Amino acid sequence: MKKYLGSPTVLFVILAIMLVANVQATRAEDEQNGIKAERVKLKTELKDRRDEIRIEIEQKKEEMKIKIETMREEAKQKMEDLRTKIKEEKDIVKAKIKEERITGREKALERFDKAVERINNLKEKVNAQIIKLQGKEVDVTVALASVEIVGTKLSEAQIKIAKAIELLSTSTNQLTLEDKTTLRTLAKGIQALIKEAHQALKDAIKSLRDAVKAKIETRTNIGEAENSNNNNENE
Repeated sequence: MKKYLGSPTVLFVILAIMLVANVQATRAEDEQNGIKAERVKLKTELKDRRDEIRIEIEQKKEEMKIKIETMREEAKQKMEDLRTKIKEEKDIVKAKIKEERITGREKALERFDKAVERINNLKEKVNAQIIKLQGKEVDVTVALASVEIVGTKLSEAQIKIAKAIELLSTSTNQLTLEDKTTLRTLAKGIQALIKEAHQALKDAIKSLRDAVKAKIETRTNIGEAENSNNNNENE
C-alpha cells in the first residue's frame, strides 16, 4: 500500500482530486454568496420601492386633506354670508323661514360629519392595535390594506359632503328640482361610502383576529415539535 501511495502517479491523482474538490467547494461558496448578495440587493430594492410608494401615498393624502379643508372652509364661509344676509331681510316671517332653512341644512350635513368622525375614530383605534401587534411579529398585511381602504372611502365621502355644503350654501331660497336631485345623489353616495368604509374596518378587525390566532397556532406547533424532538433525543 505504501508503495502505491509513494508513486508519483498516485500522488498526482490524489492532488488533482483534492484540487477539483477545492475548486468545486470554492465555486459553490461563491455561488451561495452571490445568491445571498442578490437576495440582499432585491430586498433593499423592494424596501426602497415600498418607501417611495408610501411617500407618494402620504403626499396624495395630504393633498386630499388640504383640498377637503379648502372646500369646507369656502362652503362654511358662504353659509355664514347667507346668515348675515338674512339679517338684512326686513320681513320677519321670511327671515325666520330662511333661518330655519339654513339651520335644517346644517343639521342634515352634521349627521354625515358625525358618521365620518365615528368611523375615523374607530380607524385610529384599529391603527393603534396594528402597531401593537406588529411589535409582536403578527402579520398585519391584510389589516393595513383594509385600513387604507377605510381612509380612501372616508376622503371620498368628505369631498361629497363638501360639495353638498357648497350646493346648500348658494342661496337661502328653496332648492330647485335639479339641486334636489343633485343633493339626493350626493347623499346616497356619502351613505354608500360610509357603509363601505365601515365594512372595510370590520374586515381589518377580523383579519387581525385571524392573524393573532394563526400566530398562536404556529407557536403551539413549534413548541410541540421541539418537545417531540427532545423526547426522541432522550430515548
